[in-house]
Amino acid sequence: MRRASLRLRLFGLILSPLILMAILLGYWRYNVAQQTANELFDRGLLSAALAISRDVLVSSGDAILPSTRDLIRDASGGEVFYHATGPGGIYVTGYAYPPVRTGPAEASTYTPHYFEAQYRGEAVRVLQITERVTVETLTGDATVTVWQRLAGREAFAALLAKRAAALICGLLSTLALVVWFGVNLGLRPLTDLQQAIAVRSPDDLSRIKRAVPKETKGIVSTLNRLFGQVEKSINAHQTFISDAAHQLRNPAAAVQSMAEAVKDAPSPADREERIAELVAAARSSARVADQLLSLDRLKQPAISAAFDDIDLHKLVQDTCADMAPQVLSRGIGFELITPDHSVLIRGHAVFLSEALKNLIDNAQKHGGSNLSKITILLSIQGKSACITVADDGTGLTPDQSTAAFGRFSQIEPSEGSGLGLAIVLSVAERHGGTLSIDPVKRGASLTLSLPLSA
Repeated sequence: MRRASLRLRLFGLILSPLILMAILLGYWRYNVAQQTANELFDRGLLSAALAISRDVLVSSGDAILPSTRDLIRDASGGEVFYHATGPGGIYVTGYAYPPVRTGPAEASTYTPHYFEAQYRGEAVRVLQITERVTVETLTGDATVTVWQRLAGREAFAALLAKRAAALICGLLSTLALVVWFGVNLGLRPLTDLQQAIAVRSPDDLSRIKRAVPKETKGIVSTLNRLFGQVEKSINAHQTFISDAAHQLRNPAAAVQSMAEAVKDAPSPADREERIAELVAAARSSARVADQLLSLDRLKQPAISAAFDDIDLHKLVQDTCADMAPQVLSRGIGFELITPDHSVLIRGHAVFLSEALKNLIDNAQKHGGSNLSKITILLSIQGKSACITVADDGTGLTPDQSTAAFGRFSQIEPSEGSGLGLAIVLSVAERHGGTLSIDPVKRGASLTLSLPLSA
């Protein structure tokens, strides 16, 4: 799934809370506008009611002053309607039928009462004021009722809300522009870094030394570490390919020369002898190629994913059974010592078996003419399973480890390729173990240590 760009994600993350706050602010401002409109119009109704009440009292109910009529006519929010009654409920002036309160009566008679009602099919806001008055010789309660359509209030509140919304939208648009340019400016170092990496050649794996913000130093450090690992891996593969080509050249040349010698053999007996030598040379060349492939596969990260639970006791027995005929055919004693129980580890059975075969093969090829016995010992030492391959041939000391374990290197010239112990060391490292040369008085002893299963 394609992910949004970092610029858009940052823009959205910053702007989303601002939009939410703008919505909440607009809702709050609309409620405030309604409350403000109600307060203003209620005060207008109160002013009109007091003015009408005053005129009724001054004129004894005969007339309303022109200034009061102008107030009623010009009141904001629309036309104001009124109805006045004198003592005893006698109609004085105004509209004949005022809106009627449908709810319960107020406890105090002489307190201004606001309520909402229906007048001629329209919703109205009503104010009713009752005062104790004396008109000539008549004393009683005079009531003034004024009312106004609610539509005017709602239109005024909507106008206030629209103005507030326009202001909020303007501020939000300004903030969006500021955030957009701010995000672009903040991400410019990443863009510059990308451009600097893009112009590099494929062969340039040097460290990135460009100054970057603190937040991106971790990315640059990771890239530098990755570049270093890639460069190291490429150099190792180039060295390996160069060494492999050098090592394969001699066996290939030997096979070619022997093949030509077979063609030029003077007699059938010589031809048979040279064919046998050719087969041996071809096998040696194939063995070197197989070892090179094994060494290369051990460097691949996918090997660890193929690890299984293995009974090392059975694996050692099976491998020694395969190698025994070859060793015994050369007149060399072969002894296997193992515990009488399973030894569980986690690893790759094929490579572990190959490692043990290389240790036995190394003992045969480098044991010298005095070699008479090879002993394989499987033991448990602490949290490790140890496979020790010892012989009584030419000695090998711990201080010779670098030369013995190096690729294509040998302590003394022999028929080997110089890859056997290098493969064993790689197998040990991939399994989290070690390969060491044991100090012994006679012959050579090498121990492959592998961690036991938890």
